[in-house]
Amino acid sequence: MRWVTRTAVLAAAAATSLAAGWAAARAQRPLTWRFEGAAALKGWEMPAAGIGLDGGALQAVRPAADGPGTVSARMALPVEALRGRRLKLEARIRAEEVAQPPHRWNGVKFMLHVKSPGGDQWIQKDSLWGTFDWKPVRYRARIPQDAASATLVLGLENTTGRAWFDDVTVAVADPRQAEKPYPRSGPRLRGAMIGTTVDAEDLRVLAAWGANHVRWQLLWGGFPNGPADSADIPAYDRWLEGELQRLDRLLPVCEGLGIHVVVDLHTPPGGRDPRSVCRIFQERRFQDYFLAVWRRIVERVRRQKAVWGYDLVNEPVEGDVPPGLRSWNELALQAARLVRSLDPRRAIIVEPEPWGGAEAMDNLDSLPVEGVVYSFHMYHPFKYTHQGIYGNPTPLPWPATVDGRRWDRDALRAAMEPAVRFQKDTGCRIYVGEFSAIRWAPGAAAYLQELIGLFEEHGWDWAYHAFREWDGWSVEHGPLQGDARRALEETDRARVLKAGFARNRRPDP
Repeated sequence: MRWVTRTAVLAAAAATSLAAGWAAARAQRPLTWRFEGAAALKGWEMPAAGIGLDGGALQAVRPAADGPGTVSARMALPVEALRGRRLKLEARIRAEEVAQPPHRWNGVKFMLHVKSPGGDQWIQKDSLWGTFDWKPVRYRARIPQDAASATLVLGLENTTGRAWFDDVTVAVADPRQAEKPYPRSGPRLRGAMIGTTVDAEDLRVLAAWGANHVRWQLLWGGFPNGPADSADIPAYDRWLEGELQRLDRLLPVCEGLGIHVVVDLHTPPGGRDPRSVCRIFQERRFQDYFLAVWRRIVERVRRQKAVWGYDLVNEPVEGDVPPGLRSWNELALQAARLVRSLDPRRAIIVEPEPWGGAEAMDNLDSLPVEGVVYSFHMYHPFKYTHQGIYGNPTPLPWPATVDGRRWDRDALRAAMEPAVRFQKDTGCRIYVGEFSAIRWAPGAAAYLQELIGLFEEHGWDWAYHAFREWDGWSVEHGPLQGDARRALEETDRARVLKAGFARNRRPDP
């Protein structure tokens, strides 16, 4: 093992050489590090100890006796050649006794750190720790047009153990092009996600408010974790049958009310592990059954006129996908092809990984399947929308200042820019499948009004989260946390939502 100290001059020279090489190749030639030979760490900035070469790989070591800490090697990338580009990053990584860190973003680090006037981004695969043999780790990233720097980071963070890195590649991703997008003509959809106990009378109330759309969640017990996490396939099958029977009963009601339905697989087979990673990305039996589940759903409801589309997975999280299993981009493509073979007309809805947020749209590849609608969920800033739960402090008023950053209409617009770019790249239809602010958030009505205005500006379909589900999201309840009674008078949040619904015209099923 040979340990190498930091050399700033070499790092600067290497960065200059990299920039020239990328510009000459029109930024199409991948950057690759294989860590072989005496000069393998040339250009990498690193600490005096903890980083070195071992067996043709870069090794990061943090002894258990020293306690949790951070050791990393850093490579400045040619940001001038990368601005505005979407990148594919890949590395082979193995680990030995890397202790579970306090946060999912700690542990083994294969990360891109981007600095720009809009703030820092730390882009990576989360939840890498433990002991595992060599395996590929991949993700996508986009470099903002105004990025000041982009730095590749390899190592360990806030943990102990050993990790090895090899065949590290940074490449420009292929342009995204839609096969044939779902038509953007026709009625715009404005509605809400609904709770799992909503009945015919509840649907009549929502229709009377002016909604022309519901996102119908097939949810087992809870989110992100629930009974499916420990259930086998027969148990999942029994639960699904009960949900499909409920659809059989209430879809005709929706048709009569002029409400179009998105069938949302909120709980996929296998549920999620304790880190919220979907087990369809961990076990082949669940991945294969996922396709069988969609065959069953489509064959069951495709003759129902109220069905508008199929949302393949709610907020997918793939984590570290084992060899031989499909990533979300790959599995979504296979599922979309299956659904399209069974139903040639209705929308196929795909959310980005991880967690379906607007920022994750840069991770999503467009699918070569006709009639795909791309969807994201909007809960930025999370400490505002989810104040008073998950350890977030309250009260935090709107407009909000979170971690030193001011959030207002312009900040919301900037947060949704990845979805705008995706639409410009592909010409696709965009569906905002969830957005909300918890009811006791000061200024929640103004926040919702800002979002709906931006959705309308972009011509997007939208569904509020949620109607007659948990009372924390309910516009029928007042702003007092802990008061589970419906308000006697209409809330300001309800007025905002109904004003949005008033733009609807009933779609013709």
